[in-house]
Amino acid sequence: MAPHRNADLPIDRERLEALFAEAAADSDPGGGKARARLLAGLKELLKDGRAQVRADLEEDGKGRRAAERLCALFDAVIVSLFDLAGRVYRASNPSLAERLAVAAVGGYGRGTLAPGSDIDLLFLFPYKATPWSESTTEFVLYTLWDLGVKVGHGTRTVNESIRMSRQDMTVRTAMLEARFLCGDADLFAEFQERFDKEVVAGTAPQFIAAKLAERDSRHARIGASRYLVEPHVKEGKGGQRDLQTLYWIAKYAYQSSSGGEALLKAGLLTRAEYRLFRRCDDFLWAVRCHLHFLTGRAEERLTFDLQVELAHKLGYQRHPGLKAVERFMKHYFWVAKNVGDLTRIVCAALEERQQKKEARLNRLIRSFTTRRHVPEASDDFYVENNRLHQVADDVYERDPVNLIRVFSIAAEGSHAFHPDTLRLITKSLKLVDRTLQNDAEANRLFLKVLCAGDNTEVVLRQMNETGVLGRFIPDFGRIVAMMQFNMYHHYTVDEHLIRAIGVLAALDTGRLAEEHPVSAELMPAFRDKTVLYVALLLHDIAKGRPEDHSIAGARIAKRLCPRFGMTAQQTETVAWLVKEHLTMSIIAQSRDLADRRTILDFAKVVQTVDRLKLLLVLTVCDIRAVGPGVWNGWKGQLLRALYHETELILTGGHSKVARGERIARARQELAEHLPDWTPEEREALLDLHYPAYWLRTALEDQIRHARFLRRAHERGASFAHEVKVREFEAVTEISILAPDHPRLLSVMAGACAATGANIVDAQIFTTTDGRALDTIVVGRAFDSDADEARRAERIARLIEEALQGKARLPDMLAKRREGPSKRDAFFIEPEVEVDNSLSDRFTVIEVNCLDRIGLLYDLARVIADLNLDIASAHIATFGERAVDTFYVTDLLGHKVTDEERHRRIRAELLATIGGPSEVEPALARA
Repeated sequence: MAPHRNADLPIDRERLEALFAEAAADSDPGGGKARARLLAGLKELLKDGRAQVRADLEEDGKGRRAAERLCALFDAVIVSLFDLAGRVYRASNPSLAERLAVAAVGGYGRGTLAPGSDIDLLFLFPYKATPWSESTTEFVLYTLWDLGVKVGHGTRTVNESIRMSRQDMTVRTAMLEARFLCGDADLFAEFQERFDKEVVAGTAPQFIAAKLAERDSRHARIGASRYLVEPHVKEGKGGQRDLQTLYWIAKYAYQSSSGGEALLKAGLLTRAEYRLFRRCDDFLWAVRCHLHFLTGRAEERLTFDLQVELAHKLGYQRHPGLKAVERFMKHYFWVAKNVGDLTRIVCAALEERQQKKEARLNRLIRSFTTRRHVPEASDDFYVENNRLHQVADDVYERDPVNLIRVFSIAAEGSHAFHPDTLRLITKSLKLVDRTLQNDAEANRLFLKVLCAGDNTEVVLRQMNETGVLGRFIPDFGRIVAMMQFNMYHHYTVDEHLIRAIGVLAALDTGRLAEEHPVSAELMPAFRDKTVLYVALLLHDIAKGRPEDHSIAGARIAKRLCPRFGMTAQQTETVAWLVKEHLTMSIIAQSRDLADRRTILDFAKVVQTVDRLKLLLVLTVCDIRAVGPGVWNGWKGQLLRALYHETELILTGGHSKVARGERIARARQELAEHLPDWTPEEREALLDLHYPAYWLRTALEDQIRHARFLRRAHERGASFAHEVKVREFEAVTEISILAPDHPRLLSVMAGACAATGANIVDAQIFTTTDGRALDTIVVGRAFDSDADEARRAERIARLIEEALQGKARLPDMLAKRREGPSKRDAFFIEPEVEVDNSLSDRFTVIEVNCLDRIGLLYDLARVIADLNLDIASAHIATFGERAVDTFYVTDLLGHKVTDEERHRRIRAELLATIGGPSEVEPALARA
């Protein structure tokens, strides 16, 4: 009997039977007219069936039921097609060769089907295909194809199927899930019997190893963390494929007809863990089915725009401090975490069983796996096969401090956990109460874990995944699995904090010295590194609350640090670091570091050199842990510049050097580095630059600019450019020499946007002879310096063509802006600030809004229209959020002080970025 007949069909069974009865009754059931009527009826039937599945899913949210009903729908159609084919292509005298079995394989073979997934079929013959079996197979396949169904199929004999299963692990896995649909049941039974005996028997260790290696390769390809904010529901870490891998392993190793239940029967999962397995599977099926229905295709990645829709479909509501989509994604990551826990438990148990088998076969191995007690608390824990065990099941109940001690031992000795140890820890979470939270020894051991060096990140993650960390520090528990709905943060908050501590440990051991020379140099000099580790653990702990997380986090730090056993001075330092953990990054990326006021204001915040050093290291770790590609050498250069300039102020360095003296010294140093120039040439060059140039440009760049200007003069060029690839900073500088023009920065920005280049900084200088010497810094796009230089040359040529009217930037930008963007899923309230307090010489305009292609082009064009000169532009992008800062003066070189003009600037810029206009009608007419 076909499996669909008792399934929960999403259509009226009588309707299906009537459709095929009508086709069978036709005088020419295989003819064109009958086939057309059948196809039309089947299309309507499938459409209605899918619609019913979707409606029920949206009402009850049961994902696995939806997948099973979709599978049942196609089972019914395929079996009915096969029966009809048997009527159309009757064999007059069927021989033993004229037998055919149809089986569902792969994911379809498990009895579940996502809306956009392929139908995988195996047409099984005893010896070779006959005209009858070929006609029957073609009838079924062609009808499915004409219906628009994606069908993956194989037509093989039993011998071919066995041979291919032995040779190819992918085929073997598909055959493992084979499920009889229709045709010759004895033939399918013969195949299954031979598959079990000739392929599966005795090969479980190889199969398990292959599946785990395949899983690791898949994770490396899709993303090594289960906490990526745009997760791949099917293939990602913690996704559906990880659960399916457990299913395959159980079914193969224990030759069970039900892979999931085999995990329970074999003792690899407890009953509670198996129920968790089912709940995770159901949730992931719900998400995946919704994804396919929403997009109309087999979309497996949960992108930002789809997250919003799914949160609505699944009924999540906003909560103070958390959006509805963030609550949905928190649930998703809890499930991903649980999938990881189940995978770890099963794999560790399998490995343990394998080790015991090998130990029984080889007494030499037994001599290396004898128990040895660990140095600390040896009465309660021992190590066997480098796995940490407890001596009895009551060790945590007898002494709850052991729930922290066990992680301290693991960190100190780099031990893995026995699966039974992990299980017992999870079962004992109720013992983590206020008494344990306030226990001095438990807190001492926790700080020991936190500062354990290279093992810290691994053990903290285990502590988090078992639930101990969130129970021991309830404030941390609130941010476990919490995602931030933005494009900047790649991981959940808890994963970000743990990764940040891992970066600090890598700095501490010197492994990142080449990438972060200043931070690595500072680490050995810190007398107290504990404050850094604790500050990193707590810096985002207040995320998801209505108030500013930096202020709330500092308050939490003041409460937690004394509990950890830290002194009042340590507590104050940690609280300050948490409160200011964003300050250095924001100033470095969005302020003019050549403006003396920037450095002085930052020095007032930092106050001491020790705090400056701590904040630099914390900032580096924080940015590095945000996600892949977020950190780059340019950000490192900005942070180093801010650090060195501020250190000079705090140590009484050039704060005593007057502005005029600094200009004179800079002119003299440049002249000394041009020994091959005549005195007249040097004097002409020095007279080209205004004071701002000497105060804001490094000597190395002054020398390069001098030679660039000389070459341009010798060629008599009105337009010239120079490209410099800065490998360490991962950026490329494009210097432009052209007649001064108020729209020059806008043109440069437009050319970059039109070519897909990302501007990270811009420096604008005007020479005394009416030319502009502007430098834009773009993010690196190519690994090869030669390729990167050619790209920069293309940008420079486009700038020249645009200035000469040969290129239409608006048209080019319009083409690049066509089509949807990831940023469409976000809304950021646009803000424009006009501030005269941030610089002594310039008015500072800061624009905070949703990023888009050509944003800087639009902003610079409006600023030029407002008759403002841009001295420098600082471009910071945090995912979908752009923070662009402009240092401007009026056309006479003065600050903009008129309040009405400030209002005008804000109104025009807000109108450009799509914000509400502040301008009054009368002012608008003016």
